[in-house]
Amino acid sequence: MTSTRFDVVGLGNAIVDVLSRADDTFLEEWGIQKDAMNLIEEPRAHALTAAAKNPIITSGGSGANTIAGVASFGGTAAYIGKTANDDLGRQFRAEMASTGVPFATHPLDTGPATARSIIFVNDDGARSMNTFLGASVLFSKDDVDEEVVRSGKILYLEGYLFDKDDAKTAFIHASEIAKASGRLVALTLSDSFCVDRHRDSFLHLVQGHVDILFANEEELLSLYQTRDFDEAISRLQADTAIAAVTRSEKGSVVIGDSDPIVVAAEPVNKVVDTTGAGDQYAAGFLFGYAKGLPLATCARLGHIAAAEVISHFGPRPEVSLAGLALAAGIKA
Repeated sequence: MTSTRFDVVGLGNAIVDVLSRADDTFLEEWGIQKDAMNLIEEPRAHALTAAAKNPIITSGGSGANTIAGVASFGGTAAYIGKTANDDLGRQFRAEMASTGVPFATHPLDTGPATARSIIFVNDDGARSMNTFLGASVLFSKDDVDEEVVRSGKILYLEGYLFDKDDAKTAFIHASEIAKASGRLVALTLSDSFCVDRHRDSFLHLVQGHVDILFANEEELLSLYQTRDFDEAISRLQADTAIAAVTRSEKGSVVIGDSDPIVVAAEPVNKVVDTTGAGDQYAAGFLFGYAKGLPLATCARLGHIAAAEVISHFGPRPEVSLAGLALAAGIKA
């Protein structure tokens, strides 16, 4: 096996987040499914952006958030995704560069705008995402930088990419390159509605092609079409080698070679915005795993990162996650 340049290479939807406060009445008036990801078209994206009160505009995208988190821990990371050659696309590229993450995918010069997710956050921290996929899903097999994929210890794939056929083809192509190079492939299921749309494909990947799986409790239950968490964990353990299932304030359950491990969540004074919580959990876990740390420690790093990001608005860390890890006595 050749040497690697990166701990993690991420492949996902390059999205700019528009975050705004909203109450249940607003969500009902606009017909928005609360605490879920709703796919929308460009006209509705413009309308919701205009309706957002005092929005914060920041780079997002599930996989990109995770990669930014890995970099904040001090890991080496790269990102592959598609933007348009517009203001939001340039913002996304600049903000990735500011984290020290290479992002060289050529932007679209014509066609739809850079993807955006208009996220309305309730007082309880629940986030309701309204996502216009735009340029992000015009990502194709030709956009996969094979050398970058080969250069990563772990290829991290975002389940949202399965919503468009060309992006799905690119997703499979990248995983085949990683496997042929002796690398690990990690997958996040992304959203329970995403699982509903692509259950058979995800099961096929989990059972034969994925080394590390990330899911939250609802995504896991959707994958196995059960409401029994213990049954779903048992089935997951039979299907994959390593998995981490997050359960909000209950912490996470990690599957490895032995019995499932329960790892407690980190305390948070106040939950401000849950956007990016799962993304940052994956960042901590992947960073720890790339550095050879025990699974329980990987999960602890995940919870440290998640606790940081839900304590403020926005999907990416505002302080050094490496510093938080050291303060917790974890060295990588």
